[in-house]
Amino acid sequence: METTESRFVNLGRDGGVATVELIDSGPLNIVGTAATTALTNAFRSINQDSGVRVVVLRAAGEKAFIGGADIKEMVTLDRLSAQAFIRRLAGLCESIRQCPVPVIARIAGWCLGGGLEIAACCDLRIAESGARFGMPEVAVGIPSVIHSALLPALVGASRTTWLLLTGETIDADTAASWALVHEVVAPDALDLRIAALATKLAGFGPQALQQQKRLLAKWPDMTVQAAIEDSIEQFGLAFQTGEPQQHMQAFLSCKGRKAGSGPQAPEE
Repeated sequence: METTESRFVNLGRDGGVATVELIDSGPLNIVGTAATTALTNAFRSINQDSGVRVVVLRAAGEKAFIGGADIKEMVTLDRLSAQAFIRRLAGLCESIRQCPVPVIARIAGWCLGGGLEIAACCDLRIAESGARFGMPEVAVGIPSVIHSALLPALVGASRTTWLLLTGETIDADTAASWALVHEVVAPDALDLRIAALATKLAGFGPQALQQQKRLLAKWPDMTVQAAIEDSIEQFGLAFQTGEPQQHMQAFLSCKGRKAGSGPQAPEE
């Protein structure tokens, strides 16, 4: 496994699976300007690497995925510096959303504020059973902004309103029932589940996987009919890559071998 370490990020690569790990950012993995910039640069690097098939986003330790933005830094801000601060965080979120390959969030412990916005930008979210989620910005005098705008599509308008106005937290099982996370597993099973899922996705045709991610991103902004017509075009384009032929032939060959290994009828 190849690993590159910077001040706030470990960037690893094992075959087609890249891992971005937030480090050295306190026990709750708080993101300030420096950490935000380091994470953004890591994703920009990954986005230029054609060998990456899937990305796992995680943070050091088990106390938190990301506990939010750095209050010690924010307390010093004025209007203009506050806008610059939050714009940098929005840039990180966009670098995750625009990643051409699927991004899996490994969520352990607290996932709060900016951390939940970052998680919402990931394609798949797997949490351990002790994880807790919330948007507590109102409790420190600021609104939840930028990629909080993704939450209504994930959990619905009513639940988003509750999270943002009350600042209260929900547990992992509630998050799963709200479709905020895709799976909840035992803490000691989290890494195995993440590894299995990442390996599975990395084994799919890379062009098909990227094509599917692009379609998923476009559909919410299209009418159903426009989405159908566009997807017909995309279906045809898939066959120009050679991946359907390769994977379908492998499937048929495997099926044929299984059929050939079955019990033989006795000869007369």
